[in-house]
Amino acid sequence: MDSTRRVLLVEDERQTRDVVEAYLERDGLWVTAIGDGLKAFEAFGASRYDLVVLDLNLPGMSGEEVCRRVRDHSDVPIIMLTAKGTEEERIAGLDLGADDYLVKPFSPRELAARVRALLRRARAESEPQRSRVSFGTLEMDLAGHRVWLDGEELVLTASEYKLLATLSRFPGRVYSRMELVEKVLGYDFEGYERAIDSHVKNLRAKLDDDPREPRFIHTVFGVGYRFDAPTDGEE
Repeated sequence: MDSTRRVLLVEDERQTRDVVEAYLERDGLWVTAIGDGLKAFEAFGASRYDLVVLDLNLPGMSGEEVCRRVRDHSDVPIIMLTAKGTEEERIAGLDLGADDYLVKPFSPRELAARVRALLRRARAESEPQRSRVSFGTLEMDLAGHRVWLDGEELVLTASEYKLLATLSRFPGRVYSRMELVEKVLGYDFEGYERAIDSHVKNLRAKLDDDPREPRFIHTVFGVGYRFDAPTDGEE
């Protein structure tokens, strides 16, 4: 078990708490499961946690108040769980500082996937990055969100830039379409995986990247996409 990745699970329904705890522990996470809001906040103050899964309807202290107090002290990722599903209630929860939001009843597998995604994102954001990187004739300014090809600056949409930055972060790594949806468009984007194909097509056009003989973005059939880093001598 990876004791460096700790999750605080706050859920008053025992059955739900036990099922979610089992799924998260299966992913190798160290889980502290608590059914009371006040006790959960006290536990948060006593230990270090990498992520909080937080129900809103809690005894002792409401989930909204727990979230508010946690945000006063920490930017730890928070996933809210609630039976409230209206747009206004969802926005209110996110405005409190939650990073993600699941409405009950939910799939424990989906929750576990969202936990993994948030932990990956938090870890990546905490790692030091070079400001400028080059891949042959392609140059990126990561701090300034700017891209040049053959010395000319490209005009990319926010989604196209995120897509390129995600793929190029680990050249050679294959990303599934669902992974790219999570990282580029967010979980709540309703176009799902096929929307990524459209963004890849548009990005390839701007990179002058022929999908039949790609220099940068390669299709891995049945899986997704990978970015290859050409050497400076490659055309």
